[in-house]
Amino acid sequence: MTESRPRRSVRRTLPARKRIALIAHDGKKAELLEWAERWRDTLAAHELVGTGTTAGRLSASLGLEVEGLMSGPLGGDQQIGARLTEQRLDLLIFFWDPFAPQPHDPDVKALLRLAALWNVPVACNAASADFLISSPWLDKPYEMDIPDADAWVASRNPE
Repeated sequence: MTESRPRRSVRRTLPARKRIALIAHDGKKAELLEWAERWRDTLAAHELVGTGTTAGRLSASLGLEVEGLMSGPLGGDQQIGARLTEQRLDLLIFFWDPFAPQPHDPDVKALLRLAALWNVPVACNAASADFLISSPWLDKPYEMDIPDADAWVASRNPE
């Protein structure tokens, strides 16, 4: 019998120095910059990655080292999604704009789905980002359960 979803039976340890993705829709970029300025020293202690203009503006405005990926609509959301799937990101801070229709809404939904699937903490506004970034687990290793993808694939493809 095949399982409809993978069991969460694999342990993953997030490192003390977290890999944090920072993304903001156009209408939320200024808000993300203000938030990041308040948390600049904390963010500087971690590895940062961002999509398109967001990464560039964070680097230029705050002097933070932020690895820049493609713009979201040009594939940056998928690049972030791939890193989530590969367990190469530990936190997702994504200030999305609920008032602006986005041409890449399906990409955004897929990104959030992957974060939920792989048990990655997500903040979608300044308040939730404050809670994540001020967590006592931010600068400590953290053990969590993730899906056992290999067992799930094997159960769906019996030889």
